[in-house]
Amino acid sequence: MAKICPITKKGSIMAGGYSNRTRATKFNPTGKVRKYPNLQKKKVFVPELGKTFNLEISTQGMRTLAKNGAYATLKKAGIFK
Repeated sequence: MAKICPITKKGSIMAGGYSNRTRATKFNPTGKVRKYPNLQKKKVFVPELGKTFNLEISTQGMRTLAKNGAYATLKKAGIFK
């Protein structure tokens, strides 16, 4: 399974930078690192459908679920038709 949140569509990014020590002295890049979103396994029950969905969603996606409701959020994300 890809490391992408189905609700927020967050995926990995390439990040890299310089340490403060490097900035202060000379050019010496620290290299690129892939950073992943904070995905959590969550079991979500949708009362309108009477079904439970096992999702791997980001923590921001969990907040969206809590705010907008499970049915509306999962329908908008295209988890079910």
